[in-house]
This record gives sequence, structure tokens and C-alpha cells, in this order.
Amino acid sequence: MNRLIQNAPLSGIIPPLVTPLLDNDTLDVKGLENLIERLIAGGVHGLFILGTTGEAQSLSYDLRRQMIVEASRINNKRLPLLVCITDTSLTESVNLANYAAKYGADAVVSAPPYYFAPSQVELVAYYRDLVAQLPLPLFLYNMPSHTKVNFAPETIRVIAENKNVIGFKDSSANAVYFQSVLTAMKHRPDFAMLVGPEEITGEVVLMGGHGGINGGANMFPELYVRMYNAAKAEDLEELRRLQKTIMQISTTIYTVGKYGSSYLKGLKCALGLLGVCSNHVAAPFYKFEEPEVERIRRALSEIKL
Repeated sequence: MNRLIQNAPLSGIIPPLVTPLLDNDTLDVKGLENLIERLIAGGVHGLFILGTTGEAQSLSYDLRRQMIVEASRINNKRLPLLVCITDTSLTESVNLANYAAKYGADAVVSAPPYYFAPSQVELVAYYRDLVAQLPLPLFLYNMPSHTKVNFAPETIRVIAENKNVIGFKDSSANAVYFQSVLTAMKHRPDFAMLVGPEEITGEVVLMGGHGGINGGANMFPELYVRMYNAAKAEDLEELRRLQKTIMQISTTIYTVGKYGSSYLKGLKCALGLLGVCSNHVAAPFYKFEEPEVERIRRALSEIKL
């Protein structure tokens, strides 16, 4: 039996790894090794590759496959490995899932196809077709800002009638919506309910969610693990203390620059300054120039862990 199904629900901090790059089509393998070892030493509970933070839609299929191979090799089964297979083509999603299974991934993750926005009825049909062809269990991924569609709670319940659908990652940043999905899925205690935005992960765990897929854990894994543990233990004083640092990160490192790339550029710039990996950002974006780098350097120096 797959270990994620056997030990469901998956809980804790599962960082969405950046994809370290030397250029647009060259993986920074040494940087990836540094990153994964940093995360494992920091006590995280799983690894999630090729998601939004991993810039998957900006990467070639060859590079995505290399990321699977290298991440699996470095991880060496120490933690559950989740691979995002989101694509506009169902066939390409299945191809990537088969590749992930071949190299030892534990589950795959899928957001809706993101060019033509499907209806709820079409989402149910799409995922029934997709799940039937997958070699691994599936996490649904709600990212309405990027896909132009929001999973209705009832849609999730219907899709998850298939027991190979074992969890949900919500990046809507809508706590009321998340609570509605929790209610819709209360009949599945094995179904993992995870949230993307780190700013509300503690709150979500207090509400009964199972953890966070938090980008900031790439930089400071121990901080986010401590936050999860405090929320799980209902230690509100400790949670409030840690939340201040998490919000400091959110309002400084993620807000340098303009438009939707600020979070990604800030995160990769910080990892470069921390000596973890290259700060290259895949096209159509570009890494920060020195004025922005200096702002990130200053923000890092002011964070007290």
C-alpha cells in the first residue's frame, strides 16, 4: 500500500520547493541538494515539487522530469515526495505522473487546466478521467488566481468519492471557503486538508486543517515547523509570537518589486543571499537587480528567529 494512503492524512509542513536554476533550462543540482538537506534538517514533513513556487509552467518538460529525478535521488525516500502535474493537457499530466511514479514519488498534485476555464460539471468529469489513469494518489490543488476557477466544496466531495483522491491544497487565501471544504469533507477523516498561504496556516490548523504548503519554509523550515507544532498543540502564546515573524517575512521579502512576481523573486533572492541556491528566476521574469537585492538583504538581517 502507498505510504501516504496508509498514513493518511498527510499532516505538517510540506514546503513547495523552488526550482533552483542556473539559467532558463539548467537545473542548479548543487543548490537543490542544499535546499532539500536544509528542509529535512529543519524537520519538515514532506516535499512538494513543481508547484507554483517551483515555476513549473515556465519550465520545459525535460527540466520538469530532471527535477523529479534529482529531487527523488536526493530525498532518497526520507520524506513523502509530492509532484505537481498541472497542465493544460490531460495526456501530459498523465505522462508526468507516470514519470513521477517511475522515480519513486508518493503522490501527485493537480490544479485545474488553466487556459479554458472549466465549469464545475466539467471539473468533475476531467478529474474522473484523470484519476482513472494515474499510477499514484492525487491531491487536488485550488489556485483560482492562476486557473480562473475555484473548486466548489461539493465538487471536491464528488471528485473525492474516488479513494485515490487523498487530499486538497487550497491557495485561495479564503479562510471561510477553507472551512466550507472542511465541512464538506468531514466524512473523510483520511483526507488531508492543507493550505498554501503561510499567513493563515496557524489559523487553519486551529480550525482542524492538517498543515501548510508554505513557501517561506524554503528559507526557514524550523520556523514554520514550530508554527505548525504550536497550532497543533493549541499553544496560542507561542503561535502569536511566531506569527509576528511570519508576517514580517510576508510584508518585507514578498513585497519588493511590482506585479505578481514579487513573492517568487523575493524568495529566490533570499535563498541566494542565504547561500542555498542560485537566485535565477525563469522567464518571463528576471532576478532582482542590486537595489532590490539590498532591500532583501536588509529584510533578512532584521528577521529574528
